[in-house]
Amino acid sequence: MSRQALLAKIHIAKKDLSLDDDTYRAILGRFGVASSRDLTIAQMDLVLREFTGKGWQPKQTKSGRRPRPAASREALMGKIEALLADKARRQGLPVSWNYAHAVAKRVCKVDRLDFCDNVMLGKVIAALSYDQKRHPEVMSK
Repeated sequence: MSRQALLAKIHIAKKDLSLDDDTYRAILGRFGVASSRDLTIAQMDLVLREFTGKGWQPKQTKSGRRPRPAASREALMGKIEALLADKARRQGLPVSWNYAHAVAKRVCKVDRLDFCDNVMLGKVIAALSYDQKRHPEVMSK
């Protein structure tokens, strides 16, 4: 997730939780910063987890639709769906199908997973698996 998107989520969570400015600044102060702009991406993730612990639930973004592949590709699509669910679990934030479409665009040079053949879907699975190995447990509970 981009830095700007994380900043936006922090400010949305602050508003949804109805945090006053002093409480919000106290939370940021625990991370050694006075402004959310000064947070690192890892610190932004921690702030969002703290907000989630306080009861904030991120609203579901438009997640894109799950592609409806031919029967021969259904198993590959199921594997992609499982990898997306695992990534969401590790991050503690929802991961949409649009993320998989973006991986397909970057790796296979097609706009959507719908346009991928079996070999291309294998490449998308490999990219998602590589990400899984690079970040085995982002969340610590």
